Amino acid sequence: MLEELFNLVKSAAGSAVINNPNVPDEKNNDIVAEATSTVASGLRNIVAGGGVGSLISMFNKKDGQQSGGGLLSNPIVAMMVGHFAGKLMNKYNMNESQASNVSSSLIPNVINSLINKSNDQSSGFSLDNLLNSITGGKAAEVAAANNSEGGGGLSSILNSLGGGSGNGGD
Repeated sequence: MLEELFNLVKSAAGSAVINNPNVPDEKNNDIVAEATSTVASGLRNIVAGGGVGSLISMFNKKDGQQSGGGLLSNPIVAMMVGHFAGKLMNKYNMNESQASNVSSSLIPNVINSLINKSNDQSSGFSLDNLLNSITGGKAAEVAAANNSEGGGGLSSILNSLGGGSGNGGD
């Protein structure tokens, strides 16, 4: 699943990284890998910190959140953008403006692609599988522990929000 995330980042990296004159060509793959790591660790930290509801809410929105501007206002995405910009400045010696431009262009596009893929039931991609992959299979346990309302963990939350298996609740 992490390979799928890497490929998703790579496909979103066009103008932000690959065709960006501020990013040396020999650093493209490293920066794509760094962006992949940033998104994966950001999602992992959200789950571990009890933010599963916020994450699910972000992935469940289909209107108004699809553009980069809408996603940039999301605190989860803003945190990832800031973290990635810091990595670009520290590891790749980009100035603040360059790092901010790359980060605020790439990360929201990746999150948007993740949202679209997770909402497309025919893609075979699921947020549940991604979260289990980046948490070592512990996403459902963490979600259940952090969601003390006694639900069925991440899978049942995702199914109920995603219009999955006939769970019509409130």
